[in-house]
Amino acid sequence: MEGLSVADANLVMYLHPSKSRNVSQSILRELGYLLFKFNETFDGVLLAYDVNILDKQAKILSGVHPYFGLRLKANLLLFSPIPDMLLEGKLVKLSQESIHVIILGFSSVIITAENIRGEFKYRTKDNEELFASKSHKRHVIKVGTMIRFLVKSFDEEILHIIGSLISAHTGSISWLDRRLEVTQEALVGWIDVWRKIQNLIGVL
Repeated sequence: MEGLSVADANLVMYLHPSKSRNVSQSILRELGYLLFKFNETFDGVLLAYDVNILDKQAKILSGVHPYFGLRLKANLLLFSPIPDMLLEGKLVKLSQESIHVIILGFSSVIITAENIRGEFKYRTKDNEELFASKSHKRHVIKVGTMIRFLVKSFDEEILHIIGSLISAHTGSISWLDRRLEVTQEALVGWIDVWRKIQNLIGVL
């Protein structure tokens, strides 16, 4: 899925002397406060980290409250959605007016009716709400479906995404992947046919 990246970062963390007894735990606690929040410095939402302390001895900073600074080497997993990026998530709620999706278990997405292409028609089958494709009967979107969609906008403060299913390469991931496999198999078949024709022409 797009939007995920791994970054190496050189950080400096300032801790109060009262936390000097267990520096490692204090560092992990401070970094933990940054999880699942958009950070302008990282230009993304911090999902996970792996950190190493570079300094063997901390440097005391002068001032009224003498904090000490530690240099860190961190490996960060970031989530940075931008417009027109393809993302994937699980559909958790559906109605005729909108589709609601969760990404990575924490970021919510709404896809409103005007952002759902006309190919999909809202239906109720066996008391279950769903969107079914008028062009491809097996292309169905319902609660529990993993879908692929395009980002229209991302609210960094509340981590909310407005998505779109207008593009033809969006929809149910399982159906899209099966269709791609069939297309690739057909392409390989046509290539074989073309090679045979070329060989026949060469013989003639």
